Amino acid sequence: MDTTIIIIIAAGIAVVAAIAGLLIGRSITQKSNNDIEQKLKEEAEKKLADAKSSADKIVADAQRTAEQTKKDKMLEAKENFLQLKAKHEAEVAERNKKALEKEAQIKQQQTEVSQRNAEISKKEKEVEVLRENLSKQIEQVNTKSEQLQKSHEIFVSKLEQISGLSKDDAKKELVQSMTKAAETEALSLTKTLIDEAKSKANKEAKKIIIQTIQRTAAENAIENTVSVFNLDSDEQKGQIIGREGRNIRALEAATGCEFVVDDTPEAIIISGYDPIRREIARLSLQRLVTDGRIHPARIEEVVAKTKKQLEEHILEIGERTVIDMGIQGMHQELVRYVGRMRFRSSYGQNLLQHSREVANLCATMAAELGLNPKLAKRAGLLHDIGKVPDEESELSHALLGAKLCEKYGEHAAVVNAVGAHHDEMEMKYVISPIVQACDAISGARPGARREMMEGYLQRVKDLENLAQGFEGVEKAYAIQAGRELRVIVEADKVDDKKSEEISFAISQKIEKEMTYPGQVKVTVIREKRSVSVAR
Repeated sequence: MDTTIIIIIAAGIAVVAAIAGLLIGRSITQKSNNDIEQKLKEEAEKKLADAKSSADKIVADAQRTAEQTKKDKMLEAKENFLQLKAKHEAEVAERNKKALEKEAQIKQQQTEVSQRNAEISKKEKEVEVLRENLSKQIEQVNTKSEQLQKSHEIFVSKLEQISGLSKDDAKKELVQSMTKAAETEALSLTKTLIDEAKSKANKEAKKIIIQTIQRTAAENAIENTVSVFNLDSDEQKGQIIGREGRNIRALEAATGCEFVVDDTPEAIIISGYDPIRREIARLSLQRLVTDGRIHPARIEEVVAKTKKQLEEHILEIGERTVIDMGIQGMHQELVRYVGRMRFRSSYGQNLLQHSREVANLCATMAAELGLNPKLAKRAGLLHDIGKVPDEESELSHALLGAKLCEKYGEHAAVVNAVGAHHDEMEMKYVISPIVQACDAISGARPGARREMMEGYLQRVKDLENLAQGFEGVEKAYAIQAGRELRVIVEADKVDDKKSEEISFAISQKIEKEMTYPGQVKVTVIREKRSVSVAR
């Protein structure tokens, strides 16, 4: 189709060129003389011949191109046909192969089904034979059973005639005589076993306790209520006190401890019943003295930073303790409580040291008794965890500790041991009495505890809680071993007159509700502070 169009176009061009030549010739003939007309005709004929030659050449080229294109198309069509034919033959061969495989599978399945049917028929015949044999045997057993029953009845009848007792009466007498004999023998045996068990149990218990105590070594140290901070010289005391005592007041207000400056040369006594507060006060004072910048704003900043770092240190102590004890999988909050034990005391005995000692005793005793030493050690370490939380609770420390252990996913045996070590909960597991015994062993060591310490700490704590119950009170700290109560009120809510009223009301309430030696001085501090920042 393309070749035909090219030929037609070429012919058209040739015709147009011829017509143009003729027209030009005629025009020139009319305007010029015969010579010029002759030249123009020759030129026109020449151009016409050139145009025909070009047209012939174009037509020939077009014909050759058409022939070549036709050959290429034919070859391409043949190749496509051969490819499609080969693909179709391959698909047909594949289908035939699958059909043959399916046919083979079906034949095999038919053969297997025939074999199974033959086996089932054979087994049915065997079952039928067995059923017939079983029926015969059952008939024989029934016959023999009837014969045995008749013989038994005849035998019982003869026995009744000989003994003069019926079957039921003889059975009752026999049962009664055997029961009395069994009861007598059982009571005698039970008493003997109980006496032997008590004797052995006491001996074994004493032996295990002695071995446990001998295998556990612990330090016995009494906690005190003061910390000593050493100075390079007494000249630093003036900087610590500050102008008109503002630095020392800021330190006491921020830390809740009393700083005794004048009594001991080159030393400051930090007094307070809470070991955590004393540690915060000691570390804060150490940083302030090292830094040299001591003023109220800086004091508050350092104390706040020290509190934060001490919390991190407490968590580190708990993690190190848990790792040292070989305890795994404990909740992070319980680990933090274990770290806080380092700064708590029980009857003057360091709580963490006491808990570690109880844990080791529990593990040793559990191993001697063939129980799980790891579980016993875990319960021993956590048995006094209820003494650590700062928040107030109406529960005893044992029940509060059990509640915390249950909250943070401890084993039921650990929860029961913690809650039952003071008999406030029923003991349901074997390790519960072990924890109770080891707690008593640790506390009963000579010099391990001081009874008056616990009462003193509770009295001082009650004194602070009493003051904090008044409206407008921001903080309350008992200092000088509970002989003075310093109360810090909010300057925006309490004026000077109200401060005097609060001081008098607190002193009256202390007189009515508390028992204390000597007298308690109540000091209410109201401080207005304005802070601006220059940028």
